[in-house]
Amino acid sequence: MAASTRVTVEIRDVHVNYRVYEEPTKGLKQGFARGRMRRRYRIIEAIQGVTLNLHEHETLGLIGANGTGKSTLLSAMTGLLPLASGSIRGRSRPSLLGVSSVMRPALSGRRNILIGGLALGFSRVEIERRMDEIIDFAGVREAIDRPMRTYSSGMRARLHFAISTARVPEILLIDEALTVGDEEFRRRAAERIDDVCGAAGSVVLVSHNMAEIERYCDQVVWLDGGRIRAVGEPAEIVEAYVTTSRPNSR
Repeated sequence: MAASTRVTVEIRDVHVNYRVYEEPTKGLKQGFARGRMRRRYRIIEAIQGVTLNLHEHETLGLIGANGTGKSTLLSAMTGLLPLASGSIRGRSRPSLLGVSSVMRPALSGRRNILIGGLALGFSRVEIERRMDEIIDFAGVREAIDRPMRTYSSGMRARLHFAISTARVPEILLIDEALTVGDEEFRRRAAERIDDVCGAAGSVVLVSHNMAEIERYCDQVVWLDGGRIRAVGEPAEIVEAYVTTSRPNSR
């Protein structure tokens, strides 16, 4: 689906830094001086000068090796990470989905659906009416009344996807959450992504599955070392990335 010219998210010269603390060396002297000592740290420049626009009806792919800033950029877009400099402006707050998304582990899947639906603005009656649809979308019917802590990471991710997209968000950020299901779940997820884009929304998809990137995305951004290395058509950028990433290509 071709992107329109209307922008849903504007990212301008964004920099995101975070601290990595060194583990202190254990010892008697340190034990006596602990109250006076400060832990040493170094600054990691995770995102360095990223500028891009996300448009209506667009699915944008983010690719790159581990540690290149993909998940960090998504977290910054939702406001979960502060910016060192630059700006991110969006028409609405993005909804972030990921395999590591937090749900209430002591509660059942059914209770998580109810709580998540209320947080999305559904009434209790509305969420009860849609309960079976959400359960079947996630494919967790046999486990729905068990505590979430007994679910696999894939089951949690599928249920979180089903809950979060029960009401179509305007801006949807997906961090590897489509890799956790079978082909039937991926088909349903693709239809839900089409629903978001069809409603003048936008999707950002992070994935290491290049076939998935080419299948879903209208544009692809290749991040390398926290910077944009290339932007363009999916087939072109994926081919360049795969070629460069081969062991004998450097």
